[in-house]
Amino acid sequence: MCGIIACVGADSTVPTLLNGLQNLEYRGYDSAGVAVENGSGLSVYKRAGSVSDVRDELSQMTDDGDVGIGHTRWSTHGPPTDVNAHPHTDEDDEVAVVHNGVIDNYQSLRAELEDRGVEFTSDTDTEVVPHLFSEHLEHCPDAETAFRRTVEALDGSYAIAAVVDGEEAVYAARNGTPLVVGVDDDSYYLASDVPAFLEYTQDVVFLEDEDVAVVRPGDVATLSVNGEPIDREVEHVDWDPQETGKGAYEHFMLKEIHTQPTALTQTLEGRLDVDEETVDLEGFPPGTFEGYDDVQFVACGTSYHAALYGSKLLDDVGIDSTAYRANEYDTSSSPASEDSLVVAVTQSGETADTLTAMRHAADAGATTAAVTNVVGSTAARNADHTLFIRAGPEIGVAATKTFTSQVVSLTLLSRRLAEDFPDAEPREDFDELAAALRQLPEDVETVLDGSEAARLADRYVNDEAFFFIGRNLGFPVAMEGALKFKEITYQHAEGFTSGRLKHGPLAMVTPSTPLFALVTGRHNEKTLTNAKEAKSRGAPIVLVTADPEEHDDLADEALRIPETHPALEGLLANVQLQLLSYHAADMLGRSIDKPRNLAKSVTVE
Repeated sequence: MCGIIACVGADSTVPTLLNGLQNLEYRGYDSAGVAVENGSGLSVYKRAGSVSDVRDELSQMTDDGDVGIGHTRWSTHGPPTDVNAHPHTDEDDEVAVVHNGVIDNYQSLRAELEDRGVEFTSDTDTEVVPHLFSEHLEHCPDAETAFRRTVEALDGSYAIAAVVDGEEAVYAARNGTPLVVGVDDDSYYLASDVPAFLEYTQDVVFLEDEDVAVVRPGDVATLSVNGEPIDREVEHVDWDPQETGKGAYEHFMLKEIHTQPTALTQTLEGRLDVDEETVDLEGFPPGTFEGYDDVQFVACGTSYHAALYGSKLLDDVGIDSTAYRANEYDTSSSPASEDSLVVAVTQSGETADTLTAMRHAADAGATTAAVTNVVGSTAARNADHTLFIRAGPEIGVAATKTFTSQVVSLTLLSRRLAEDFPDAEPREDFDELAAALRQLPEDVETVLDGSEAARLADRYVNDEAFFFIGRNLGFPVAMEGALKFKEITYQHAEGFTSGRLKHGPLAMVTPSTPLFALVTGRHNEKTLTNAKEAKSRGAPIVLVTADPEEHDDLADEALRIPETHPALEGLLANVQLQLLSYHAADMLGRSIDKPRNLAKSVTVE
């Protein structure tokens, strides 16, 4: 969603802020702005539109300073206008504030402020913060105390960064929305996500809920809202700064599709011993998962499809498991208990719905585990156990390499769970699966080198709708394939389990609705039967399979995948569908890395 960047002590504050804002564009936004404390007042520049629009205005700016904040806004309260863009200031331009999240009690706070004569200029919930801060500055002994008093008055989710005229400091707080401090030798950074400042430093301090931070040149003080010091350790994020650039690729999404072999190698490294047929997951020694009756996955979007894949892998080894959409979990008729292991799958570790589901599970007495990509994320800190997928930073809004790394991580976890759950039956063919996992990065490279997805995209891109079907492990891949297609092409696409096609969706099948059938893994009979039914209604049929020649009479086209273990064929099929979506979107001229209305990290429910 919205993005925050701040810096203290940087040589050139404005260029640093703008660079950070550009690094955060992947989160999705509709306006941008910066505020700088320049020694003679606060300079604020903001407008609806892109970061480049703000950069054009700032090119005329002569004032710079050592302290500044910046923001990319995703509209919630009020439309995307210049006035509603962040930063927001008080009436005297003494305080400037940027904010992610939602302040639940802003209406009552605004009414109280207006009763005291304060005039508001925007429609946002954020504007109450600088006005409150300004009022407290009049009565508190220092800006730190005034900021803490301001934060005390707020209800809801927020990450806030503020600057004050005459103060060489950034004041920050978080509650339910991520905020991280970057620590360098001579300067400090503060952002909603590490990639904002990754090129400057990889040493970070992750703020936790209800933390207040005061960032000054040469110092970061972390406090409670009551002013009590809190010790937050500096951690090192092992991400290559070059991974946050596009390199020679036209889009981040294409780069991330093509770097999946590297991401998978990182996911598997040190965890899989093919010769010994063992899985070693750091922090999960034998016996970690003894005594549980069932596994419940909670996730959203692409991560939900990975969770669904993981649930089916557990079904294969006799473990009772269910994948829930996190935003429906607390309404489920099958709540967690102290005998449940609840596994949250979340790329960012900050997905609001998933964090809420984790809290719901913990309140019910369940043990929680997080499968995530981000060290220090809220999910990683709150979970009883954490498994990092180690995919590296993903900038494109449409998840690609993180999906494959999530599924491979869950495949390894399924082995660990099968060894601990009392009634589970570990795979008899694990030797074959382990060998296939070791081969998987090379198999993905084979798909990337020989894919016909661009040609097929060109053939079908102007059709009316796109259907994807699969069965068993092919079903979550069909769902994911359809999601990717609609996310970045804006074309109608749906994914179904094969048998569902004739229970309604078949009515929509025409010669302008190509059907992509995943003939992967086992249990393909119904998939083939349903593809034949669609073909008889005129639908073009594209098979995604390791053996297209076997179905020459059915397929109009095919996307070939290498032969591998049935549990992994779906992942190779997924890479083909990622490429299909990418090339179709590129031909349609879509904004591939920043699709309309979508954000990378959904931090507000």
